[in-house]
Amino acid sequence: DPRLEGWPLMSSPFPTTFIIGTYICFVTSLGPKLMENRKPFELRQIMTFYNFSVVALSLYMTYEFLMSGWATGYSFRCDIVDYSRSPTALRMVRTCWLYYFSKFIELLDTIFFVLRKKNNQVTFLHVFHHSIMPWTWWFGVKFAAGSGLGTFHALLNCIVHVVMYTYYGICSLGPAYHKYLWWKKYMTTIQLVQFIMITVHIGQIYIMDDCPYQYPIFMFIIWLYGSLFLVLFLHFWYHAYTKGQRLPKMARNGINKDQ
Repeated sequence: DPRLEGWPLMSSPFPTTFIIGTYICFVTSLGPKLMENRKPFELRQIMTFYNFSVVALSLYMTYEFLMSGWATGYSFRCDIVDYSRSPTALRMVRTCWLYYFSKFIELLDTIFFVLRKKNNQVTFLHVFHHSIMPWTWWFGVKFAAGSGLGTFHALLNCIVHVVMYTYYGICSLGPAYHKYLWWKKYMTTIQLVQFIMITVHIGQIYIMDDCPYQYPIFMFIIWLYGSLFLVLFLHFWYHAYTKGQRLPKMARNGINKDQ
């Protein structure tokens, strides 16, 4: 997309790949080794600021996604990429890039785990989720920034992150505030609904007679991602709620975290 010429990190996928590779190396090997003989860092104040900052950013991105198309004309069906330089189209491009960049900010989730020696939270699913999102979104922003079919999951993810990081932020305030977390039990349900909606929405591409979306491969990737995490969350739901193996704190599905 020529509209992205000169934008940060958009020249090639290698800077993004390098950042993700460094992140994986640190959280799975280097970080735990550095912390092995050290006391865990006390990061409560930093994490409170971080979590509520992500809430504010997610709220802003939600608003921008809505005003860039989802509340101003998208049909929730075959909404293809708008490559024009209209104010609305450029606004969506900026929002897509910001969402992509926010995935680097969220890598701090795992880094905080390592610095606090919460290595049991650094699961394969957690690291996979945080690694695959910025990498796949680089291609989405580079080639198809600005479509209803390609951004619905991002809009939903921003809304869910408002709820999730509000929860994490209140957790980080300390035990005195935990009485306000009665809605903790609904967290996994909210995430399940998110992946169901993503899978159903993107699945329309297979039943619509004529939808000239410019990059069908992206539709398959989004569908695969939504379906994969729907299965993983259903698996967690079954073991945590149906079989009564629920943990006393946060869910151990690799994306949720114990603050």
